[in-house]
Amino acid sequence: MAETSSPRLTRILGEQLAESVRTPLPAHTARRTFGRVRLPGKATAIVGMRRAGKTTFLHQIRRERIERGASLEQTPYLSFEDERLAGLDASHLGALVNERHRRFPASSPGTAEDVVTWCFDEIQVVPGWERFVRRLIDTERAEVFVTGSSAALLSREIATSLRGRAWQVLIHPFSFEEALRHRERTLPEGPRSGPGAAAARVADARGPRRERALLDWLEAGGFPEVQGLDAATRRRLLRDYVDVAMLRDVVERHDVRNVAGLRRLVRHLLGNAGSRFSVEKFHRALRSQGIAIARDTLHQLLSWLEDCFLVRIVWMESTSERQRMVNPRKAYPVDPGLIPVFDRTGRANIGHALETAVLVELERRGFEVTYLRTPEGCEVDFVARAPDGGMELVQVCADLSDPATAARELRALAAGGARFPRARKRLLTLTRDGLPAEAPADVEAETACEWLLAPPPPSSS
Repeated sequence: MAETSSPRLTRILGEQLAESVRTPLPAHTARRTFGRVRLPGKATAIVGMRRAGKTTFLHQIRRERIERGASLEQTPYLSFEDERLAGLDASHLGALVNERHRRFPASSPGTAEDVVTWCFDEIQVVPGWERFVRRLIDTERAEVFVTGSSAALLSREIATSLRGRAWQVLIHPFSFEEALRHRERTLPEGPRSGPGAAAARVADARGPRRERALLDWLEAGGFPEVQGLDAATRRRLLRDYVDVAMLRDVVERHDVRNVAGLRRLVRHLLGNAGSRFSVEKFHRALRSQGIAIARDTLHQLLSWLEDCFLVRIVWMESTSERQRMVNPRKAYPVDPGLIPVFDRTGRANIGHALETAVLVELERRGFEVTYLRTPEGCEVDFVARAPDGGMELVQVCADLSDPATAARELRALAAGGARFPRARKRLLTLTRDGLPAEAPADVEAETACEWLLAPPPPSSS
């Protein structure tokens, strides 16, 4: 069987190569990236939740290479979710290089234009793919981009499999800025950075039109396919996304037997964004309802849900690992649009949606995030550590018009600043009308529009 399947699989791979050259690049909304997209000598792993736009980002990379002078022949794209490729393994992947040389000899090694940008979509379904990617990096003039839906597969495992030859890029659903461009709500023209562009963005963000757009985005979320859909269709589609993530990335991958317990956990986490979550308390609640599940199983399920990017977990800030472990975590969905799908209280949840959006944006910008409880009983929403070593204390409140509310949020920042005196203090709210009348000079109070639309620093891809 193997003798007859190998030529067939090689033929299908060749057909995919030819198809990637014949097919025009799909139209797409360019994604903003913070930091480098690739490093020389490393494969770039593009990770994120299903339907967040990882495949489209591969085509964005191809388009960028072509705009720099590469040809379609130098930017091959292959999807390994093609059902005709069932039974493919690393030995078949080796034929790809020779097949490409045969089909496109003008850009083969030894010519003036011989750097190839290989884009492999969902390559993790191919056993032994890591060896093939390492060989491409080591022996060919090539840059390699791969995608996958599971963080466990393409972060922890890729680091081991590729032996330090991997560079990770995280793709979340559309940010507010990306959603505006996707829906053709144009941003101010002009340079991407500098005082002029910043002033234009801030001035535009202050207007009620942008604040209304932000409220719409907080409700709908940023998954590309749901943009512009009516509420009923959007919620059905988002529920399908969650079901697929649970079943394919958790149940099937980890052979989960207690699917009912998993569903209860997911509903609780997505419907209570930003709330403190204790496995022990949740376990007791399930037991009181007659649902049998082990505490260790809940811990494992929570880890797997984070691995597939459905939820984001924020630990309490502490220098003691034991204190971190015994204190409740805070759980957020990967996208604010998931909150109204699973919340059953009937509340607007604008505050929780805004807090979720800020957390996801911090993660998109490369920050490591915890939350802080101070000895005075104050809580700082996010302690954010930047890749360059800087630190920010970020407090999020949808409405600061009440002086008592503003005083509480500023008091929390002051308490956090006493613990981290060099940290930048930031206070975010929905509208400029809701900003506190007076804030300390060391607190940057601004609307979420201003902060979300801030341009990324220059980066190299």
